[in-house]
Amino acid sequence: MPFRPSKSYEVAFEVEAPAALFTRPDTGSTPISYPVPTVSSLTAMFESVARLRSAKVRPTKVEICKPVRYERYVTNYGGPLRKTTQIRGGNNYQLSATILVDVHYRVHGSVEEVGPWRNGTNHLHALQEIFLRRLEKGQFFHTPYLGWKEFVPSYFGPPRPETKPDDSVSMVLPSLLHKVFDRPNDTRVAPHFLRNVEVRGGVLLFQAEGTHAG
Repeated sequence: MPFRPSKSYEVAFEVEAPAALFTRPDTGSTPISYPVPTVSSLTAMFESVARLRSAKVRPTKVEICKPVRYERYVTNYGGPLRKTTQIRGGNNYQLSATILVDVHYRVHGSVEEVGPWRNGTNHLHALQEIFLRRLEKGQFFHTPYLGWKEFVPSYFGPPRPETKPDDSVSMVLPSLLHKVFDRPNDTRVAPHFLRNVEVRGGVLLFQAEGTHAG
């Protein structure tokens, strides 16, 4: 029987980084970043701090605290998609991308159930408490990253009271990747996109599952 919470369990973090890449799937071998973080990238950041198999943190809101800025970025690629002649020769090839620079976000999320909890306790409250405790202490399962693993934060921690959204940042995104897989556990690839996603005054609200943005 699913757990029926009597209240919502909210968590939040703040992150700053020199660079980020939230890749648009339609940009192929020369990745271009969305101007805002995707749900999947934010979910990975939440899970870098705390996770349970029976519960997850669903991103609900992003506050964009600095203007959106792009730059060209070139890196050496040494992965499995190199041509056979490159692999034999030991040479990498250069991968060009259009990334975000000097990013700053405050991210909010709501703890939700994704599976049964065996001992009958409030696992949503448990995940909230674990997340807040580990975030305050700077404890992580792995280093958080913003898209590519080389793009690590300069700050990742509790929201600071002086941080505010940049009210000059407003836009409408015709399409934004919402999720890549159909379920949090035991997944299969099933991409889903949000349509006409609005950023108003530096604030992006993610709609709950089953609703539409914009």
